[in-house]
Amino acid sequence: MGGDAVAVAAERSSPLDEAVAQLAGRFAVLTGAGVSTDSGIPDYRGRGAPKRTPMTIQQFLSGESFQQRYWAGSYLGWPRFTGARPNAGHVALADLERAGRLLGVVTQNVDGLHGRAGSRHVVEVHGSVDRVVCLTCGQLFARASVAERIEAANPWFTGAGSSALNPDGDADVGDVSGFVVPDCTVCGGVLKPEVVFFGEFVPRERFTEAAAIVKRADALLVVGSSLAVNSGIRLIEQARRRKVPIVVVNRGETKADRVATLKIDGGTTEFLTALRDRLAP
Repeated sequence: MGGDAVAVAAERSSPLDEAVAQLAGRFAVLTGAGVSTDSGIPDYRGRGAPKRTPMTIQQFLSGESFQQRYWAGSYLGWPRFTGARPNAGHVALADLERAGRLLGVVTQNVDGLHGRAGSRHVVEVHGSVDRVVCLTCGQLFARASVAERIEAANPWFTGAGSSALNPDGDADVGDVSGFVVPDCTVCGGVLKPEVVFFGEFVPRERFTEAAAIVKRADALLVVGSSLAVNSGIRLIEQARRRKVPIVVVNRGETKADRVATLKIDGGTTEFLTALRDRLAP
């Protein structure tokens, strides 16, 4: 084939074709909030997302007023958050894992949708909202049981003036004076969802598990994340140092655009289902 013919062929290759070429071996995937937007869960930084400052761990620990605000918002958001279902993108990743093409999923999401879609090897680096931990004695509770306790203690609370669902499963609320915050039934300590708040560090063992997936992979696929948090950037840097392909799929800019082997500006569900059809038909 002559040089001109090669150039024409290259021009005709689609972003999906290029992604398939870069992900030829067994790859790891890092997912962010953009993967769950088609399940009805909003993201923090995507196009059209309202600007919002999430509660920090320092605020949460500073006193009862912030804990009232968090748990009231979480109580309102919980039914809507748990009502979300895995979308076709989540299912496509589970299919790719079953086909032996995907080593594992590292997710920044706390919604648990990857596991519910059938993915087996999932590292939730920021935790999951379906678990609650006592900060004093370490006792773990199911979030559903805590929701029942909140409802029993606050039958008057309707959430009037609250906003729509937020990415972490809570809602911004108005007046929460008088709201009864759940405490630990074992020691009376402060309860916190087992998620990484802004200002907290990802637990070392959890990040080590995530890094191990990336280390074994022939390529890294990033979908639905702007990579604004440090844990994602550290995994990107690990892949970059190993000189393996990095494919980024996201609507809008990300912090990895300049180091990515391939950047695709587009929706995650469409891309993942098309990738599954090519790699695991």
